[in-house]
Amino acid sequence: MMEKEGHDFSKYCYACGVKIYERTPVCPNCGALQHDLTPLRRRNRITAAVLALFLGGIGAHKFYLGKVGQGILSLFFFWTLIPGIIGFIEFFIYLAMSEEEFTDRYG
Repeated sequence: MMEKEGHDFSKYCYACGVKIYERTPVCPNCGALQHDLTPLRRRNRITAAVLALFLGGIGAHKFYLGKVGQGILSLFFFWTLIPGIIGFIEFFIYLAMSEEEFTDRYG
């Protein structure tokens, strides 16, 4: 299997236990569906923080993190400045979060 910067891109099949590539949707050995596929792209904590700081008033960071409903609410209520305040607070939250915690929460 491929390795990049100390990361082994493999996992074990849920049904038969054979080592397979982490993005494999179906085990080639037993045909079992793998239900924990990782997201196609990993979101970056610093990108989310910068979006929250500069475009938090319109919810850009929410769209980036896949929270489309919250992003739409931010767009509807941007004129109240509440989404901007929330974005400013979330800027510091994202910066204070560890990479592991951010990845666990947002992918």
